[in-house]
Amino acid sequence: MASKERCDVGLVGLGVMGQNLILNMENKGYRVAIHNRTVAKIDEFIKKKGEGKKLAGGHTIEEFCQLLSTPRRIILMVPAGRAVDSMVAQLLPHLQNDDVVIDGGNSFYKDTQRRAEELAKKGIHFVGVGISGGEEGALHGPSIMVGGKKDAWEHLKPVLQSIAAKVDDETGKDTTASGKGVPCCQWMGEDGAGHFVKMVHNGIEYGVMQLICEVYHLMRANGMTHAEMRDVFDKWNGAELDSYLIDISTKVLERKDDEFDPQRDLLDVILDTAEQKGTGRWTAEAAFELGVPTYLISQSVFARILSGYKDLRVKASKILTGPEPSIHVDRALFIEQLRHALYAGIVVSYAEGFSLLRAAEQEHKWGINPATAAVTWRGGCIIRSRLLSNIRAAFEKNPDLENLLLDDFFKGVIDDCQQNWREVVSFSVRWGIPVPGLSASLAYYDALRTERLPANMLQGLRDYFGAHTYERTDQPRGKTFHTEWQQSKPDSHHSKAAHL
Repeated sequence: MASKERCDVGLVGLGVMGQNLILNMENKGYRVAIHNRTVAKIDEFIKKKGEGKKLAGGHTIEEFCQLLSTPRRIILMVPAGRAVDSMVAQLLPHLQNDDVVIDGGNSFYKDTQRRAEELAKKGIHFVGVGISGGEEGALHGPSIMVGGKKDAWEHLKPVLQSIAAKVDDETGKDTTASGKGVPCCQWMGEDGAGHFVKMVHNGIEYGVMQLICEVYHLMRANGMTHAEMRDVFDKWNGAELDSYLIDISTKVLERKDDEFDPQRDLLDVILDTAEQKGTGRWTAEAAFELGVPTYLISQSVFARILSGYKDLRVKASKILTGPEPSIHVDRALFIEQLRHALYAGIVVSYAEGFSLLRAAEQEHKWGINPATAAVTWRGGCIIRSRLLSNIRAAFEKNPDLENLLLDDFFKGVIDDCQQNWREVVSFSVRWGIPVPGLSASLAYYDALRTERLPANMLQGLRDYFGAHTYERTDQPRGKTFHTEWQQSKPDSHHSKAAHL
């Protein structure tokens, strides 16, 4: 690139995601400035992967900022936490009014809120951007969730929408290769909205993956080979369960252990301890803070945590007793029951996630539109699926929809799947096979449809030992009462209104 040409956008951080985003932007016609803490990596990248491309390296922060046209657009692809704060501090002396700093990592949304507020005082826009799709998505077209001031979004929109995945608006089919279609990159709302939506995306992802793992566990207990499972998942992916996660399940199931024993299935030697980067836990914590029940998502986090207790589980397996995890039923019927259970559970995972988005919007007034989130997730991201077109339609039909399960389409799905869903959870319990995701999703559904839950007993207990008060069914909501329980006689109850 000629030395006097200014770059359209800059990126800091040459990890794989950062490198692929650079190549994606350059391929769309943008001149890209690059900075990395390890200077040698800048030169190496430009020489090898960036040879002949419109790229420029800035060895210092000052040089990097001088390469950019103004107002600057600077994307940070560095680890969440202190690394982001450190890089922002280094950039600030070289920025000017209306420059935009974009955090493209998996940052906690409250950190994004703080940074946006601090930089706004200096005339700088800080935009939290959730990017989903992994390394391949970054290179060919990710899903991008943008949170920040609307005018900052307008400055970023041409670049980000050009590199995002594209889908046909009517069919939802991927059109990224053609460059046509609706971009899976939209403005989610103010300050922390982009990272909050990405966090919820990951929470839904936790739920769906846990359900897939439990179905795999049940298939294994039924004696199915990985090849047989692969064929089932492949068939499912051609119908209503069509999704990225079901698709890659077939790839994982068929993979051989090429490095050590090509005759052996790789899954047979992968240790059964799951890791996590924290976004699922953040989703569960946000649900607690906002008072949103996320049975499935939260249990999926706990399932990963328990999987990490491998030594304890090995020890307990030799001491604790229970049924042998072996399922002997009609194979064709069993597979159909699993399909319905998985489909219903996945619907619940989305329902929990969208309920959390609704609660966050009520709390923060960011401007989150659930239909827009659904559009953004239809392509490029990990939870992309056929269902998202139905989710979009549900919220476009009723923007005030309180819960996805109340929509006619999704009510119909659950009605169709419900009996087999219950059968799967029932025989899993009888045969001693843990299905925390399938059972939690069913419990969520049943609790939601129960007009009178046993929380009245809970409030009685709380009032007994802690004078926490309770409301009455025969009095207006909001009016509280307390009973002097230990003074009551079996045939009389003394209560009084509490004014707290």
